Amino acid sequence: MLELSLLGTVFLLVGLALWLSADSDDDDSSGGLRQPVLVPIPVRDQRR
Repeated sequence: MLELSLLGTVFLLVGLALWLSADSDDDDSSGGLRQPVLVPIPVRDQRR
């Protein structure tokens, strides 16, 4: 039973280390997620 608990702990620690070392999905490797770009939409002031 001790070996099974030790094996589970090792797998947990290895998985945690791999998860923390994985790079994010951004291109500049700044550590955060990419923010969406806001595009202005032209709006008419007067009704036709």
